[in-house]
Amino acid sequence: MKFKKLELTGFKSFFDKTTFYIEDGLTGIVGPNGCGKSNIVESLRWCMGETSAKSMRGAGMEDVIFSGTSNRPEKNFSEVSLLIDNKDKSGPEQYNNLDEILITRKIERNKGSKYYLNEKEVRARDAQTFFADLSTGAHSPSLISQGKIGQLVTSKPVERRAILEEAAGIAGIHVRRHEAETRLNAAENNLKRADELKKQQQKQLDNLKKQAEEATKYKEISKEIRKAEAGLYYLKLMEIEKNKKEISENVSEQDDEISAIKIDLNHNTELLNEENAKLTPLRDKKLESLAKLQKINLDMTNLEEEEKRIKKLTAKLENSLATIESDLEREKSISLDASLNEKRILEEKDELIKTEKSFGTTEIEISENLELSKRNLNSLKKELNILILKIGKFIDEDRKLSKDLFDDIKKTN
Repeated sequence: MKFKKLELTGFKSFFDKTTFYIEDGLTGIVGPNGCGKSNIVESLRWCMGETSAKSMRGAGMEDVIFSGTSNRPEKNFSEVSLLIDNKDKSGPEQYNNLDEILITRKIERNKGSKYYLNEKEVRARDAQTFFADLSTGAHSPSLISQGKIGQLVTSKPVERRAILEEAAGIAGIHVRRHEAETRLNAAENNLKRADELKKQQQKQLDNLKKQAEEATKYKEISKEIRKAEAGLYYLKLMEIEKNKKEISENVSEQDDEISAIKIDLNHNTELLNEENAKLTPLRDKKLESLAKLQKINLDMTNLEEEEKRIKKLTAKLENSLATIESDLEREKSISLDASLNEKRILEEKDELIKTEKSFGTTEIEISENLELSKRNLNSLKKELNILILKIGKFIDEDRKLSKDLFDDIKKTN
């Protein structure tokens, strides 16, 4: 079988779909460092079933997806397809009816990768076994990378064995042998587990047999108990019938007694109704008396409160009278002083008139003093009039308070 075509979409540095045709003869790729030559070889190994992200020069397997540049956005998936020519029918027997075989591996972010063989989804192991049957694969010595020659020369016998198995075309058999051994080990473990389960089931079966024997004994004993209970119930029924007759006789006697008691009860009820009819007017009178008593108590309470109020008002009026008397005495003294001042001023006026004739030179000064005295006299008269008006007001208030006090006392009496 021969590789015919390799298609890359979104794999590492290949944003667009890129197709590499592998024609007859020698196919080579030439370019400067960093142009992506190694990415083509890695895509071939990745399509063959490579599972190590480190060998793909990445921290994780999703690093093979195009991560974007300044001009192009990143992609969410990566896909590599390898077309194999099978015209010679040298592949595995199940694919000999096909002229071309297409192997595809696709990976999406956060979803993992999937393998497709002729657009039919298969397991990763199936894809790896397919390439192992072709004496190649992701770790095949036929894929010679940088430093691989030196590694082959210095390899250990165990590592050279893999080269010889691949050259002999039995690498796929070796993979199947390993898978078969794994299945046999799993089958042996399942058999051991089945033996353990069988032992447990046997123990449960023995316990169930014991329980079945005990259940059989329980059924037989239950039958005997039911028979004994049936006889006991029959005897109890007979006794109940006997007691029922006695109770029916006692019930008839009790009915007679109850009828007599009912007659007495009716008679007593009539007497009670008569007594209640007699008590009804007495109860009404009692309620009226209680209402009157309550009204009298309420009036007494109001009178006591009114008495307290009058006492407080009397004390207040007495205080007001004392204050008015003191004010009156003070006003009388002020009026007396004003009258004395008026007499003194008149005397001074007479003296001034007498001295006016004898003292002509001091006439101007005396006239000025006279005018000043007149002014003082007028101001004193005004003050006297104001005091007289105040005294009149106090007297009117005293009369009004006395009248109110007399009216309040009259109302309380």
